[in-house]
Amino acid sequence: MTRDEFEAHLVSLTEQLTDALHSRHFSPEAGRHVGEALVDAHCTTAEALPRILGIIDAYLPLYCGAGSGLDVEEIRVRCGRLQHAMAAGYAASLQQRTRSEQEALSRATLSAQAAVARALHESETRFRAVFEDAAVGIGIADMDGHIMDTNRAMNRMLGIARHQVRASNIGDWTHPDDGPEVWRMQAELRRGERDHYQVEKPYQRLDGTSLWTNLTVSLLRDADQRPQYMLAMVEDITERRLLNLRLRYQATHDALTELPNRAMFFERLEQAVSPSSGKRRVGLCYLDLDGFKAVNDSLGHAVGDRLLIAVGERLSMCTTEPGQLIARIGGDEFVALYVDPPSRNAVTDLAQALLDELAAPVEVDGRELMVRASIGVVEGPTADLNANEILRSADITMYRAKADGGNRYALADPDSDARAISRHHLTHHLPAALKGSEFFIEYQPLIRMEDGSLEGAEALVRWSHPRHGVLGPDRFIPLAEHTGLIVPLGRWVLREAVRQACEWQVQGIGGSRPLRLNVNLSPRQLNHPDLVEETVSVLDEFGLPPGSLCLEITESAMVRADDHELKPLRQLADLGVGIALDDFGTGYSNLASLRRLPVSTLKLDRSFSEGLQQHPADPVDMKIVEGIVSLAHALELSVTVEGVETCNQAERLRELGCDSAQGWYYARPGPPERLPEAV
Repeated sequence: MTRDEFEAHLVSLTEQLTDALHSRHFSPEAGRHVGEALVDAHCTTAEALPRILGIIDAYLPLYCGAGSGLDVEEIRVRCGRLQHAMAAGYAASLQQRTRSEQEALSRATLSAQAAVARALHESETRFRAVFEDAAVGIGIADMDGHIMDTNRAMNRMLGIARHQVRASNIGDWTHPDDGPEVWRMQAELRRGERDHYQVEKPYQRLDGTSLWTNLTVSLLRDADQRPQYMLAMVEDITERRLLNLRLRYQATHDALTELPNRAMFFERLEQAVSPSSGKRRVGLCYLDLDGFKAVNDSLGHAVGDRLLIAVGERLSMCTTEPGQLIARIGGDEFVALYVDPPSRNAVTDLAQALLDELAAPVEVDGRELMVRASIGVVEGPTADLNANEILRSADITMYRAKADGGNRYALADPDSDARAISRHHLTHHLPAALKGSEFFIEYQPLIRMEDGSLEGAEALVRWSHPRHGVLGPDRFIPLAEHTGLIVPLGRWVLREAVRQACEWQVQGIGGSRPLRLNVNLSPRQLNHPDLVEETVSVLDEFGLPPGSLCLEITESAMVRADDHELKPLRQLADLGVGIALDDFGTGYSNLASLRRLPVSTLKLDRSFSEGLQQHPADPVDMKIVEGIVSLAHALELSVTVEGVETCNQAERLRELGCDSAQGWYYARPGPPERLPEAV
């Protein structure tokens, strides 16, 4: 109540007492009602009733007794009876309220106890259902490691009865494959230093098999955060682990030979050369079968596969020492890794053992197949090597052994590696160089021997490499041949040289007789189907007469060519294009074959004219050159001599009847604007 409401309530009670006091037929019952009303108004503090009774005793007769017609004594008697009735009513009402509150509290307490018991029962039931029916194994142990309870899944996984598990300690469930971190973390958990840990852990079943699990152990604390229990949850991952092991095996082993594959080899190699491995040296034998493609092409891939299986089995017999590994890294390539060999000789001995193991024929489908191999050997300290460098060096060395005839091993050589890497770099950069206009042409004059006039020039391509400087054709032409880029490069050289020849004609260089332009043609260009069409197209584009162009083909390429391969040259010769047989005398050609070749010029190799530099000239060389010139003229062929370097040499060649010459005596190769200086 508010203060005003409480004051009005007390005034109402006072009026009830006054009415009872004045009543003709007095009854103290009103006092009882007032006492009950005070309790209902919650005036129930310890000092409330004494103060109220004191106020009534002092003031009710004094202020409310007048006008009642009663004497003072009667008023005091009635007032006292009202006070007694009010105290009795107050006490009875207060007692009744207390009893009601106690009863309500008792009912609430009983209800709460019933609810708690019911909830506890339901919780126990749910926990037991979860505990017993869970798919994962669950176990509870005290802080001393004694196992208190396990569920059915745990017992089924371990293959042991529940009472047997309960009789054990978690320390009894060790396994030889346990890592040291498992029991270290377990000790930390028991000391309360960690709340949980998770590991993969194996268990030994009673039948001797291993159970691999994903184990999660959690620490359960009491209300005061003291460690009380350990809860273990165990997931059976045995099948998953076996699957992972199978997948791992498939990922790290060759499907055909079942040897370790490239991935596993690199893993072992990188581990060996890692600074943390503690290994000092490493050796590698990179083996490639010689002529294996011929087996596939002639007998089929099925036979080739069975041959590889047999080779893998034989090679495996050689790598039985600790630190040795044989792997197939692709195709017919195998590698033998030797970690921490006692010496370099141990690695070369392994290489020789591999060759010896393959010396005997391999029988496949009733056929005896001879197997040869080339091996590149690398050996050195791990601190100086990395995995990629080792394999690259071994690969390069293996190809060097193959180039030396095969069926042998070769030791890695830094200089040879550097040259091979340089060739690889140039090969890789060739397409960009062709696209980026890094090639240019120098021209070496061709001089008529009879009068020393300018007959023409040979176009010699050069490569202005951004790193290596100007490179001669001997550095990149074989690479262009190997990659097939010789065709677009040759097309560019032909077009650029023909364009320059036309400029010389416009400038009047060469006088009344047009200059002859010699352009080299590679063997691969000779077999290009569009050779004739592209050559004619370039001549037509710039208006150069076919007779002003001479294509030079090496003697070795020309002699090996059959009639079909010579057909384009014959077509060009019929159009008037000159055909020169370059490096004549170095290809061991049958001189009689000159009659069938569509050539118009023999270019005598410089080796035949070197003997003419001295004074007096070598008589044997004189006879040889004289014979070749005589034969060429008899066949109506002109003769051009390369490598003329001295005046005496030039004079001797002129006397022997050579038609033209080129060499440093006349001029070195240079830019097109220097050609007139040779006249």
